[in-house]
Amino acid sequence: MTTLKKFPLIDADRNLCLDAVEIAASRGLCLAGSDKWSIRCQKLSAGPTAGLHDIVLDSGAMAISLLPERGMGLWKGVCGHLPLGWDSPVSLPRHPAFVDQGDRGNLGWLHGFNELLCRCGLSSNGPPGSDQGDQLTLHGRVANLPAHHVEVQIDPAGPGRLAIVGQIEEASMFGSHWLLKSTLATTAGSKTFDVIDEVTNLADTPQHLSLLYHINIGRPFLEAGATFAMPHQEVAPRDSRAAEGIDEWQTYLGPRASYAEQAYFISPLANSNGEALAGLINSNRSAALVVRFPVKQLPCFTLWKNTQADGNGYVTGLEPGLNYPNFRAFEREQGRLPLVQPGETRRLKVSLEVLDDAAQVAAFTTEVTASQKGKPLVFRQPAGGYSPV
Repeated sequence: MTTLKKFPLIDADRNLCLDAVEIAASRGLCLAGSDKWSIRCQKLSAGPTAGLHDIVLDSGAMAISLLPERGMGLWKGVCGHLPLGWDSPVSLPRHPAFVDQGDRGNLGWLHGFNELLCRCGLSSNGPPGSDQGDQLTLHGRVANLPAHHVEVQIDPAGPGRLAIVGQIEEASMFGSHWLLKSTLATTAGSKTFDVIDEVTNLADTPQHLSLLYHINIGRPFLEAGATFAMPHQEVAPRDSRAAEGIDEWQTYLGPRASYAEQAYFISPLANSNGEALAGLINSNRSAALVVRFPVKQLPCFTLWKNTQADGNGYVTGLEPGLNYPNFRAFEREQGRLPLVQPGETRRLKVSLEVLDDAAQVAAFTTEVTASQKGKPLVFRQPAGGYSPV
């Protein structure tokens, strides 16, 4: 007998849209993992946020804000005294109605970019351009599409599972037709949150799937002397600019007004469970944000370094993906865009974990060392197969 409890928040089929909801332990739903958990939903109504729902999933130890109208993206979070996210020049979450993706030569996606986690895809990601008759915008459409069905799910079994489940369609006449079912889940009292996506091809023809998780981290994890750690087989600079920093690709500068972004394409190594792990560690090694994902599901990883001035967006990106964020035609030629058959579903999972003391960080670095099999190959210049050179 199931104990799962469901609470609908948005359902376009029933024209249901709740503006203010709070579900919490204080209302009689007791979970073994914590008595401080809560799920709060409010509809925003001011400025560029108008029409967005902000759903805060709080495990009692860590809280993350989810925006269903922005592709089920994660806006920001907090774990104890540690804020999660970054300070973007786009200071407020922006309703997709205020994001013209065709602006700035199809770079308009940047007008809404300020999330802790946003998806790039589903029909394309990477730079804009023309491919097979499609005029592609930067990083695709899914981050600017609203969920048409959202519900809270609570399972009191065990420590108590808390989840927000949403569904998004990316569809076009004479184009692709994807259904994304996304789940943000944790357990009461946990400092780990899972993002679980099921992407289904609803078209009657096979479609190439593109998907990258753009996980963006700023202070206090990112600072002068912060380091990136990840078991890997190979790493290659995306372009000549990234090649300039290949000797320091795993370390970070403080903010620099003249800094130009650098990106590195990484082939991750899996541990004995088939899982890759990557983390950004602060300078005194007392805190880290760790990303985990199955390598068979997400075989590509991009490290984006953007340590420009604070006011311009001091940030780094830890980005697991099906593919690297190159132009779609190049990624298709490399065989990195899976061809999904009609009715087929691809399941993908990314986990975010906060480490908030030196002992936890030391255990993480030990795990990285144990998973690093052999000496990785470091390309000093952009490499064929990784970048169009």
